[in-house]
Amino acid sequence: MIPAPPVTRVSEEEYFALLKESTEKLEYHDGEVVAMAGAQLPHNLIASNLIASLWNCLKDGDCLVLNSDQLVHLADCYKYVFPDLAIVCQKPILTECHGLDVLENPEIIVEILSDSTELFDRTEKFDCYKQIASVKEYVLVASKKKKVEVFRRTESNEWLLHDYLPQDEVVKVGACTLLMDDIYRKVGFEQQQVGQK
Repeated sequence: MIPAPPVTRVSEEEYFALLKESTEKLEYHDGEVVAMAGAQLPHNLIASNLIASLWNCLKDGDCLVLNSDQLVHLADCYKYVFPDLAIVCQKPILTECHGLDVLENPEIIVEILSDSTELFDRTEKFDCYKQIASVKEYVLVASKKKKVEVFRRTESNEWLLHDYLPQDEVVKVGACTLLMDDIYRKVGFEQQQVGQK
């Protein structure tokens, strides 16, 4: 059996230097740099639909809907990550790191599940988001079927899950009531991938 090659660990400063030069998204996981793979079409459509629906709901208030280009600091886990969506309704707390704005106080985090990230999104990443006092909701959106899971933090710091299934017409995210059909608009689950390599 051949041993796995050792993981090269980098400092936060080295990570930000790599990130500024990179053409792809790089996350920092406690000394490891992780390249984020490009997303499938259903993932991108769901993200666009969610941004449009949430922005429309929140446009007249103080809340900001931030896309997957917003870097978020998970300080207690020594991570910097790019969630699919983040919502902040208080004044955003931003830390300037090597010329990049890093959000410290997201209130709602949305992750769109894919085969390569689902386990991490459900376990380690969720555990890290729980450590941010400002996070009130964690939303997992399936990309292969109509299903949305909303975890809400209670006043006693417990997390309650509400599953939204295909028969549910609406999904409650923060102060917004979204139509399930709007979240999955133009997403064809039965579409065959053509020209797959």
